[in-house]
Amino acid sequence: MTHPDRMTGIEKRAVFSLSLLYIFRMLGLFLVLPVLAVYGPDYAGSTGTLVGLAVGIYGLSQAVLQIPLGLLSDRFGRKPIIFAGLLLFALGSIVAASADTIWGLIAGRFLQGAGAIASTLTALMADLTREQHRSKAMAGIGASIGMSFAVALVLGPVISAQMGLSGLFWLTGVLALIGMILLWTTVPTATCVSNNAEVRSVPDMMRRCLADADLMRLNAGVFALHLMITAQFVAVPAYLESMGLDVARHWQIYLPMLFLAFLIMVPAMVAAERRGKVKAMILIAVALLGGSTLSMALLGHSLVLFLAGLLVFFVVFNLLEANLPSLLSRTVYPGGRGTAMGIFSSFQFFGAFCGGSLGGLLMANWGVTGVFGLCAGVGLVWLLIALKLRVPAPAPNLAVEIGRDEQQRKTVLERLREWPDVLDITVIAGEPVIYIKVASDFDRRRLDELISA
Repeated sequence: MTHPDRMTGIEKRAVFSLSLLYIFRMLGLFLVLPVLAVYGPDYAGSTGTLVGLAVGIYGLSQAVLQIPLGLLSDRFGRKPIIFAGLLLFALGSIVAASADTIWGLIAGRFLQGAGAIASTLTALMADLTREQHRSKAMAGIGASIGMSFAVALVLGPVISAQMGLSGLFWLTGVLALIGMILLWTTVPTATCVSNNAEVRSVPDMMRRCLADADLMRLNAGVFALHLMITAQFVAVPAYLESMGLDVARHWQIYLPMLFLAFLIMVPAMVAAERRGKVKAMILIAVALLGGSTLSMALLGHSLVLFLAGLLVFFVVFNLLEANLPSLLSRTVYPGGRGTAMGIFSSFQFFGAFCGGSLGGLLMANWGVTGVFGLCAGVGLVWLLIALKLRVPAPAPNLAVEIGRDEQQRKTVLERLREWPDVLDITVIAGEPVIYIKVASDFDRRRLDELISA
């Protein structure tokens, strides 16, 4: 029996494989975003409103289906739901690639969004990693999303110039198929056995998550975060162009900023976890998020000052993007990760939908200053909500060697389920080690006796 402070081989493989899966999944989404509004008017029956619908319908279907798919992953397992989501995304890509009317494009985008697996992927990462390593694992996901976005900003316009929008959609379909292969060949399988997870109806699981004040504060936070980032990308490209930077050169701004943001984010997260200052880090980050957008609204006359504010925004955005899912998985009751992550992801995508809609409305009437002012106001409201956020201390985790004998494993697991101070049990398929979350007063000698019996 060990009590490791380092990531196990399974945890490292989980972080690597799921981050890689995120890269292929998110790259398929981000590649078309920089060019969809440019090529959309070329489709038969297209209007400005319908092109906007083609852009936003993805986020809408994502938001609607995150909760159902999260619930299904709690009941039927993570991998089957992830596979089905990737299949839907691939089918949507084929429909969009084959479309010659705007309604065909909208249908394809809606079907792409129906593959709403973000919450299930995050829940699987939480299943495969222990609490003391979860922030690092989620940072890996955050980094993969940031990397996908940065690469897409560069490659999307370049590839579409050679292959057209249809070619981009075919490429996103291929990326989804690669993700399906990675899922079954590289991602570990986890069976999460919770001592306190009663058999609950789907409505009861949802009510329990929605009634938890701390979970709802985190949901409000991710709504605000994605409202702000989406609104930013409505306004920032227009501002950069007004300052003499051609759209084709915008990636030269985004790419180094995202790289610097990642370099700053990781040490900050590790230091906060080690010193028990996670809540303080969250509050400071939210304050900086709102402050950076306020500075961008007030100091936009100077490109240098504007870019400094944008860099701060990217740093704290990536930090919060990695920490909020980690806090959610630490806060949620055992057995409810998939449901909670589904609700969380729905708030996230609704935030993106609102950010794009409100950002476009404000840009049309008040310009970039109105958009950045909105973001500053949202940041202030979020800060007030976050003041009451409670960050639970990580429960002690133990890695326990119980061998591969099925009868012995069954006996040990049955006994552990009977102990009230064993809060959660994670079984990795095919591995002799199980991971248990225990109460602070847990007696390890009793566990030693059980294993040696």
